[in-house]
Amino acid sequence: MSTARTLATLRGSIERLEQGAAHDLNKIALGHAAADSVLHGGLACAAVHEVFAEGHQSAAATGFIAGLAGRVSPRRPLVWVRQDFSEIESGALSMGGLCELGLNPRLLVTVRAPDTDAALRTAADALACDALGAVVLEVWGQARQLDLVASRKLTLAAAASGVTALLLRVAAEPRPSTAETRWIVRAAHSPPSAPWSAWGVPVFDAQLVRNRHGPVGRWIMEWNCDECLFSEPSAYPQPLAATPAHRPHQAQAFAGQRRAS
Repeated sequence: MSTARTLATLRGSIERLEQGAAHDLNKIALGHAAADSVLHGGLACAAVHEVFAEGHQSAAATGFIAGLAGRVSPRRPLVWVRQDFSEIESGALSMGGLCELGLNPRLLVTVRAPDTDAALRTAADALACDALGAVVLEVWGQARQLDLVASRKLTLAAAASGVTALLLRVAAEPRPSTAETRWIVRAAHSPPSAPWSAWGVPVFDAQLVRNRHGPVGRWIMEWNCDECLFSEPSAYPQPLAATPAHRPHQAQAFAGQRRAS
C-alpha cells in the first residue's frame, strides 16, 4: 500500500471517529465539578490525552498524569512507557510515591525504551491489548517522530481496543495532534497539612488548552489520595473550633468596648 493511500485511509478513519458526538464517548468523571462540566462529564476513555510540563514542572505533570491514570484505570493494569533519557533526567518512577497517590503498584508495568521510535512502537503494541486500562507514553523533548501521523495511529489503536492513551510530554512544545484533550500542568501551593502529616495534599494548576468537544479552562485541582479523585481545594483545609456558647462573638465584644469608651 502506498504512503498516500495509507494517509488517506488514516484520515478517513479519523474523520469517522470525529463525527461522533461528545456525549457518545465513554467518560470518567475526574471529580472536579468545573472541569467535569467543561469536559461534558469527564475524561473520554479510549482516546488520546496529552499532558505537557511547563519549565521545570515535570514532577507536577507526572503526578497529574498518574492521577488521570488512576481515574481511568483504577483496577486494570497500566503500562508506563519511558525513554531511557527520561529516567536519566528525572529519575525512576517511585513505587512508594505512586502508592501514596493511591495507585496500586502491582498493576503497573514499566517499560524502558532506548529511543523515541522504540517508545512509540511499544506504546502502540500496548494499546492493542484490551486487557489494559491505560497506557502512559512519556516522551522527552520535541520528538519529531511524534507527529500528526503517529498521533493518529495512537488514536486509532486506542479507539479499537478501548484502552486510554496518556501522553506525558516533558521539555516539548505542543504540536498538531489528534488528542482529545491537551493539558499544561504546573505545581500549585498545597494547603497546610494536619499536624500528624508531614506533607500537604497534591495540588495542581491545570490548564486545559485543547478540548475537541467544548471550551477550555484553567483550575486549581486537588488530588484526594484516599478516594483517588480530583476536587476543588477546600477553603479551610483544617477543622475550625466552634465559638464557645458562653462567650460573645469577638465583633460584638469590640462593639461593646467602643460604646463604653
